[in-house]
Amino acid sequence: MGQQYSHPKPGAQLQVIGAGLSRTGTASFSRALEILLDGPVYHGGTQSTLGPEAEITTWIKVLNQWPPKDEATRRANLDLIKSRTDGFVGITDSPGCGLVSELMTLYPDAKVICTVRDADAWQRSMEAVGNAATQWFLRFVLFPLPTMRFFVDYIDALRRQWLIMYGEREPVTSKVYHQQIAWLKENVPQDRLFFVDVKDGWEPLCRALDLPVPKDVPFPRINDSKAIEDIAKKQVNRGLMRWLGIFGVVGASAWVVLR
Repeated sequence: MGQQYSHPKPGAQLQVIGAGLSRTGTASFSRALEILLDGPVYHGGTQSTLGPEAEITTWIKVLNQWPPKDEATRRANLDLIKSRTDGFVGITDSPGCGLVSELMTLYPDAKVICTVRDADAWQRSMEAVGNAATQWFLRFVLFPLPTMRFFVDYIDALRRQWLIMYGEREPVTSKVYHQQIAWLKENVPQDRLFFVDVKDGWEPLCRALDLPVPKDVPFPRINDSKAIEDIAKKQVNRGLMRWLGIFGVVGASAWVVLR
């Protein structure tokens, strides 16, 4: 996890459902879980954008038929979610943080751990993400890229779910953050629910998992903002270069035909 796609590990059991919203330290949290649980973690943002197209298209389908209209759709969504999460020891970030109920059904023994931060700081961070992810030119720029050609559809599906869940899309406010916390406290059994701030290091997370603190291993410090910014710049640059290649081939072909 980080800025790389993680592959499932056969036989790995999902032990942690990350219920913290994006931009609450989910990248650092994911890496910490990998160290503690000795297995791959499904960080939704990374997997959806850097993995094969099956990753992002599966989540688009799940989100577009959420909430399920009937039992058949509910079961279909559970099967789709399981197809992505089996073989991982944990799941973090979006879209998993908005599918906690479904994940608890699939993994009844998993602990639900919500990463937290200052709500106002979270709002400011999400404003920057929302502005970048909804730029009008993204669909065109990313169209030549496998997986990323679906990015705008994925963001639209997430926005639709957030509107249903929280009554907001963008600009997102701290109300969304507080609603997520309140929903978790109301719907997750108290003995399964934990809140951690990655700024506090290993101790709170290890207490939640009933595991010893790793010796001589620093707690991961991954800058979520920088990681997202780096991935975004890389993908946009790839898209622009791909378009330059396409236009170059078209131009050369036209020159050969018309000369």
